[in-house]
Amino acid sequence: MNRSELAKEKFLSGFTCSQAVFSTYSTELGLDEKNAAKIACPFGGGLGSLGHVCGAVTGALMLIGLKYGSSEPQDKESKANAYSKVREFVKKFEERNKTIICKELLDCDISTPEGRKYAEENGLFKKVCPKFVKDAAEIIEEMLFKKE
Repeated sequence: MNRSELAKEKFLSGFTCSQAVFSTYSTELGLDEKNAAKIACPFGGGLGSLGHVCGAVTGALMLIGLKYGSSEPQDKESKANAYSKVREFVKKFEERNKTIICKELLDCDISTPEGRKYAEENGLFKKVCPKFVKDAAEIIEEMLFKKE
């Protein structure tokens, strides 16, 4: 099983979308899987199930931070590079899915009881979200781990 499929399987087994993407690749960037899952947990469902930026996207963006982010306030070059990578990732994700916003991807607002019920009754978390997890994983894998 390749890593994008592993991320998808992690999601289907109960991890949030953000946890699935972030924890699949975190060990290669120096962060153990358990802590990665804990860090990424609140970002699922578009930031704590608010329907904002898709958790699979935020999981990928955190990986960009681990690999390229700055750790010193004066390190403007690393910050600029990380921001450039974010824009590249978002462009690629939007090319596949039109948006990075959870409620737009699902065509319902999971932050409301009605929207959540609609998503659950229509199986969106099992039928639709796995594609976003897999897409995010494929894009981030190509961006961060491709052999040059």
